[in-house]
Amino acid sequence: MKAEEFDKIFDDGLEDITPYVDMSKARRPGRDVQRVNVDFPLWMVELLDAEAEHLGIARQAVIKTWIADRLRANAAQLRAEQDGS
Repeated sequence: MKAEEFDKIFDDGLEDITPYVDMSKARRPGRDVQRVNVDFPLWMVELLDAEAEHLGIARQAVIKTWIADRLRANAAQLRAEQDGS
């Protein structure tokens, strides 16, 4: 199938495009993973575990969520400072 045909099927929205897509090769940009090791004091691990249990998610999900929130906030603040100067 040519790209133009695929685009028309997608744009029209009348037909499911998944039969035309090889999902085994699908990737989400910016979602590559880099494993890192971080050592936390026991008191932090205990508080993380308590928060994870409270939220009903894994400890790793709490860590990822909190770090992502902080990075987004810092990036937004940096953009605001750059726009204001």
